[in-house]
Amino acid sequence: MPVVQRPYLALLLRLAAAFCLATLIMLVKVAAESGIAFPEILFWRTIITLPILAGWLAARGQIHRLRTRRMPVHLRRAAMGLVGMMMTFSAPILLPLAEATTLGFTTPIFAVLLSTMLLRERIGPWRWGAVLAGFAGILVIAQPGHAHMPLAGTAVGLGGALMVALISIQIRDLARTEEPIAIVFWFSFWASVIYTLALPFFVSGHTAGQWTLLVTIGVLGCAAQLLLTASLQLGQVASVIVMDYSSLVWATLYGWLVWDRLPPSTTWMGAPLIIGAGALIAWREHRLAKRVSPVSMVAAD
Repeated sequence: MPVVQRPYLALLLRLAAAFCLATLIMLVKVAAESGIAFPEILFWRTIITLPILAGWLAARGQIHRLRTRRMPVHLRRAAMGLVGMMMTFSAPILLPLAEATTLGFTTPIFAVLLSTMLLRERIGPWRWGAVLAGFAGILVIAQPGHAHMPLAGTAVGLGGALMVALISIQIRDLARTEEPIAIVFWFSFWASVIYTLALPFFVSGHTAGQWTLLVTIGVLGCAAQLLLTASLQLGQVASVIVMDYSSLVWATLYGWLVWDRLPPSTTWMGAPLIIGAGALIAWREHRLAKRVSPVSMVAAD
């Protein structure tokens, strides 16, 4: 039975998802600065999702929704997702929040390039123009050769956006046969298995405040994935994806409240170019009745 489209509710859900993700990234940065090892942060980010999703499905008598005949594909997706997650969460540790968030908006730009190289899709002047505008925005923000944006942090931020775009292609394939909740669950399962193997090398004692941070990170990550999925079921991708850019507002606010730092003028000059490029790509894909990366944030975060 098809899901009834509820566009206004979809927008609100996507807005809530953007808030959860921005808060999640802020807490990851706080947790890392408090002394918690990065691999352990990622472990708790993924493993808490498992009992939440499994418990919810079991309570509704729908545990069968996790069945899959494509486990090797889920495993490959998890391996790539781990790399993407590490880069996505490393960027705000290495960079100010607003700048790291803005670099994450380059995912649609990389999705266009990957569609050309991997899927052999024909890209017209609108989207090529958006790609050029997006990379111009990156140059304005990064200011190569200046200390404002460390080269390593910029590379990690862009690498994370590239991985999210690449993973979105995998998810487009998985979504042909798998439910979104199953894709999320099996990613979290295999990621948790891999992180469990590494955990003995990084685990340490924590204060009550640090444990609160870790649990909140896990819960927010699961909530964001569910909200993103629900928004895509109730509304069209090109309509709801514009709400993702609201995370820049939260990142700027958190940067000011927690670290007493506001973005420099170069960020305010470059961000509109990147955001405009992403919005143009989403609009053009909608016009062409295609879906570029509807669950990209679900995939990586």
